[in-house]
Amino acid sequence: MKPQFEHVTIPKGCSIRVFNRQIPEIPFEWHRHPECELTLTLNSRGLRFIADHIGEYGSHDLVLVPSEMPHTWASTKAIDEASPHVAVVVWFTESWALQLADICPEYCSLRKLLKRAAGGLSFPHSSGAMMESRLAGLLSNSASDRLRTALDVLIELADTDAVSLATPQKPARMTADESVQFNRILDLLHERFAEPLRVQDVCAAGNMSERSLHRLFVRHLGETVTGYLGRLRIGRACMWLVETDRPIGLIAADAGFSNLSNFNRRFRTARRMSPKEFRRYYVKHGRMPDLEEFDLTKRSPSLETSKRRNLSTTFGASRCLHTWAEAACEAATDRGSAPHVMRSLL
Repeated sequence: MKPQFEHVTIPKGCSIRVFNRQIPEIPFEWHRHPECELTLTLNSRGLRFIADHIGEYGSHDLVLVPSEMPHTWASTKAIDEASPHVAVVVWFTESWALQLADICPEYCSLRKLLKRAAGGLSFPHSSGAMMESRLAGLLSNSASDRLRTALDVLIELADTDAVSLATPQKPARMTADESVQFNRILDLLHERFAEPLRVQDVCAAGNMSERSLHRLFVRHLGETVTGYLGRLRIGRACMWLVETDRPIGLIAADAGFSNLSNFNRRFRTARRMSPKEFRRYYVKHGRMPDLEEFDLTKRSPSLETSKRRNLSTTFGASRCLHTWAEAACEAATDRGSAPHVMRSLL
């Protein structure tokens, strides 16, 4: 049930990143990242998972998630089914916010806000409506307008009553040097995923030994370099399968797989279906299949107990929600957002 690591890139010359996500449904994507995240959800209902918290959400759901805390939303329906689910996300680093609080007295309440958000914060509907009213500034083409609006929202939230969601965690923190090394490694993998990289190439990017590389990934991502890169390869293949009509053999080669049979085997392991079945599903339903659709009635074989549970008939019960979350977390092997790995790493 280790959360997947999301590599959030804040644009050069910017202090924050704003993302306006509009999709047919919000999939279960159990993940974490070093950045703090403020998420406003619109036209959507479903379940919200923040570390050990599980709860329902509706439109104008506004939540602040602290650095490194695992989280995801999973929609059950749109309020207006003719319109997409919307998630407006603001990412920023904790160190930036704290430095701003130290330097500018006007923003000293940011320190209080981050302290309150140690377990994640859920704000009232009125706060969600407040943030929605400022979307023009948040989604502006001007970086300064986005920053100004985001700061106004955060300062207002600092003095707003909110509900703590999860048990505060003490995740392994990266040092400044580790952060630089880690970003260099991830940039290398994302830029050159189709090339025959060697472990030595990856180590050189981070200026570290193979042992240190392994320890860094396991400590901060919860998986090995091989596992991370393998998941990224499948993610890239999934994107090409639904976005193009290219032959599966070409997609396999471009994703860096040595042969088609190897690609088919790894794809089936990750997605519980063949690449051809995956593409057919998308053509028929207009969306990527979610792994939990195929595995909701049984627990992952990696768990100590394999007792079957019928989650579909007791979905609203808290106990079954925890079981479903465990199964879904184990199943969520693909974020569908990028890259790949070389044979020498596998």
